[in-house]
Amino acid sequence: MQKAERLLAIERIISREAVSTQEALIRRLFLEGIECTQATLSRNLRQLGVSRIPDGEGGYKFAMPQKVGQASAVGMNRSILPVIREIVEARGMLVIKTLPGNASSTAYCIDGAGRYEIAGTIAGDDTILLIPRDGISQGQLHTCLELIFPGLHEQVRSPYR
Repeated sequence: MQKAERLLAIERIISREAVSTQEALIRRLFLEGIECTQATLSRNLRQLGVSRIPDGEGGYKFAMPQKVGQASAVGMNRSILPVIREIVEARGMLVIKTLPGNASSTAYCIDGAGRYEIAGTIAGDDTILLIPRDGISQGQLHTCLELIFPGLHEQVRSPYR
């Protein structure tokens, strides 16, 4: 199991479910076919910036951190979906085509998400080059973009998806 896949799975589980202990998270990961030790999980949670917050029922649950501007960016990310026209895979990177004049704001949302998998973006007028970190697959990048822009792959042409 690659670290990036495990990080994505941890984030996905924590974002969708109320998980209160590392033991419960390890069991949940195991159900998805991911085995890891408590020490590895602890390091991964620290790397992701996960904290424990009140669950509203007298207990606590894990929560992903809010990145700078994330609260307002969630709505902004949904409004960006219509401007993304196409995603093309190119030598381990992704080229994202937008409507003219929209690449910069779209890249800003991608960079602002603070995703581990993404080293950075370069934006022109209607094109973004998304550069992954070493060891990140294009499939992981697509998953990452789906986490940033929920519903993206249902609305956008991608010849490889």
